[in-house]
Amino acid sequence: MPTAIQRLTGIGWKEQRPALLVGFGHGGTHWIVATLYLILPFVAKDLGLSYSEVGFLVAAFHASSTAANFGSGLVVDVTGRKAIFLLLSLIIGTAAFSVFALGPVFPVQVLMVACIGASTNLWHPAAISLLSERYPRHKGYALSLHVTGASIGDSLAPLVAGFLIAALTWQGTAFMGTVPAFLGALLIAALLVRNERPSIRGDRRVTGFRDYLTGIKELVSNKAVLSLCLMSGFRNMTVNGLQVFLPLYLADVMRISPIWMGAAMTTLQVGAIFGSPIAGVASDRMSRRTIMMAGLTASTAVLLALTVVENNIVFISGVSILGFMLFSVRPVIQSWLMDLTPPRVSGSATSLLFGIQSALSALAPAIGGMMADAWGLRSVFLMLGGTILIANLLTFLLPREDASQR
Repeated sequence: MPTAIQRLTGIGWKEQRPALLVGFGHGGTHWIVATLYLILPFVAKDLGLSYSEVGFLVAAFHASSTAANFGSGLVVDVTGRKAIFLLLSLIIGTAAFSVFALGPVFPVQVLMVACIGASTNLWHPAAISLLSERYPRHKGYALSLHVTGASIGDSLAPLVAGFLIAALTWQGTAFMGTVPAFLGALLIAALLVRNERPSIRGDRRVTGFRDYLTGIKELVSNKAVLSLCLMSGFRNMTVNGLQVFLPLYLADVMRISPIWMGAAMTTLQVGAIFGSPIAGVASDRMSRRTIMMAGLTASTAVLLALTVVENNIVFISGVSILGFMLFSVRPVIQSWLMDLTPPRVSGSATSLLFGIQSALSALAPAIGGMMADAWGLRSVFLMLGGTILIANLLTFLLPREDASQR
């Protein structure tokens, strides 16, 4: 088995352990967010919230993510410390979600959701730059393990949360949703933080603040980097819109039980568990642009088709196909960004990517909530079909490249 893994990926089994550990922690951060999305219909019913207010709650999540992004990239690049920020991300997310469950008052919940949003994007600059540094020749595969951890969290959390809501309350479900992140924090503290050594200045992985600013100027003047980030932002608008409004659609329009709601949300994510490593390895050996075009084109077609589907079984089957295509391309985007970025500002490049994603993602729940209140939830899916189509067009305009150029 280890020989087969090394032959397929180019990395020995033991050398993959840091990537697997980071992937597990990433799954913990996504477990919290996926649980939050699934309990939103029950929070809204309990507190008497409108669709617009639910949209505002999720918009606060992404607005705080945007703000946290840029500062986190700076401290990662300047200090060279990565594992400690992974640990802080998990601690903040666990604490905020616990308080969210304790304080059923809307202003308090908005504040806690903002803290969760900040914690999730404190994670990304440290994790992606750490993996790119440790696996320079296999970024696509290493980052696919990182994404696979997120996909496992996104897949299992709704299913577990559905059963927990049926047995407990949404408050108890929120408390239980912090367990994977808490375990991830313990493992990272024991195995990564304790053994971490700051990168030395001489190898250019850590830089002075003046050199850092020079690197940032180079970064924002790179049209390919900005275009890639913008494309990913529109894709993320689609992803976030689905995660917010699909549970509401299932609960309020299809009127299915919490258990089946969780199962449906799991189908959205489960395909990426297998699709992400495939897409990551393929993008290491082929053109990242080709893989992106294939995934986004299929996603556009499936999402637009879902707007006219009436049958519940066909709808959920289509959701599964959509998730496989839409979520599997995440490691391709991240490794493509690392290809285009100088190592000394890799953390800030990640912050730029996730900052643009968060800024655009904040629009999806806010606009979608108002559309749902005015014209019904089905209108939101038409909007999301438009955002993924824009992402597809932006990918087409990105420069061609292949593995030999990298």
